[in-house]
Amino acid sequence: MTQATATLPAKSNKDSGVAYRVLGAISVSHLLNDMMQSVLLALYPVLKGNFSLSFAQIGVITLAFQFSSSLLQPLIGAFTDRRPKPYSLPIGMGFTLIGLLLLSQAWNFASIVVAATLIGMGSSVFHPESSRVARMASAGQHGLAQSIFQVGGNIGSSLGPLLVALIIVPFGQGSVAWVSLAALAAMLILIRVSRWYAANLNTVRGRSTLGRTETGLSRRQVQAALGILLVLVFSKYFYLAGLNSYLTFYLMQRFALSVQNAQYCLFVFLFAVAVGTVVGGPVGDRIGRKRVIWGSIVGTAPFALLLPYANLFWTIALVFVIGLIIASAFSAILVYAQELVPGKTGMISGLFFGLAFGMAGVGAAALGSLADATSIEFVYQVCSFLPLLGLTAFMLPERHPKKAAA
Repeated sequence: MTQATATLPAKSNKDSGVAYRVLGAISVSHLLNDMMQSVLLALYPVLKGNFSLSFAQIGVITLAFQFSSSLLQPLIGAFTDRRPKPYSLPIGMGFTLIGLLLLSQAWNFASIVVAATLIGMGSSVFHPESSRVARMASAGQHGLAQSIFQVGGNIGSSLGPLLVALIIVPFGQGSVAWVSLAALAAMLILIRVSRWYAANLNTVRGRSTLGRTETGLSRRQVQAALGILLVLVFSKYFYLAGLNSYLTFYLMQRFALSVQNAQYCLFVFLFAVAVGTVVGGPVGDRIGRKRVIWGSIVGTAPFALLLPYANLFWTIALVFVIGLIIASAFSAILVYAQELVPGKTGMISGLFFGLAFGMAGVGAAALGSLADATSIEFVYQVCSFLPLLGLTAFMLPERHPKKAAA
């Protein structure tokens, strides 16, 4: 944690400007949060070996983790839209801390599932409220703010495999306890963020960025657009579930890589996701979110279709390109959805983060069962067609929201 973050003042930014220090702090918190979550995913080969788990059981672990956050996030978001709870951020991180400590000492499959559930519960509190903080700090540059917030999470996700490769694989499952120190650091940062959040809720900044805007769309158009966005989230995260949960197994089985080398390849993919996230939000602010959404998801399709037939070099190159392109969509999708339902930032953020995690959980469980029944190579052949669902993005209406009169 940097000195600047540790001394974050409650009113260090003018109401008219982007609160970059707050965005930086919440992005660092997101980095730590998602790094801890990705340790669980990257730990799968170790857990599979230690407890003789099947691919279906790996899918159940992912399902427990994703559903404990996805089911709770929209409810927490809807509640905090009505009654904001700034200090829920460090409290939620406490669930992650407990889950990591339990994971480090897990003795059977059931205890792993409980640990995964606790880690997911921490995420269920973090994402809706931190999205509200990012929007409040944006000063109208919502795509930029979401990208800064999201890139922290993506960088954190990319660090998980490195921690597993460099620390947990050599020193064993018990070394996961050291990762829990990141949860303590995140709690300290979030206490400072919570003070700024509480101090600005009822200021001009808070009322203008979290208030209502005129959408210019009918209720039916809003509902149809939300439905299309949900299809896009399904396409994106069901496909990503195959890469996040099973890429290491795919590389180990098809190319006979070691666990460590497979983890490094997973890092390449997750790092590309982090880079792509930086682009999507600001570009959406400039050229329109619809163009970013369809360009991102549909643009992934040709590379996804090639992936199952590539050699090792081109597999690594393709997963990098896929991560780079597909990652630019989520910030644009989330901000687009927030503008469709103004004044419900927490609920929409919780719904879409929750749906993303839920789709990843369902995808991991379904693809794990399919891999057990067929092969991991067949799973990648089936998944390669999912990005084609991105064609539905062409039906999204153009959005040019205007602030409602005070």
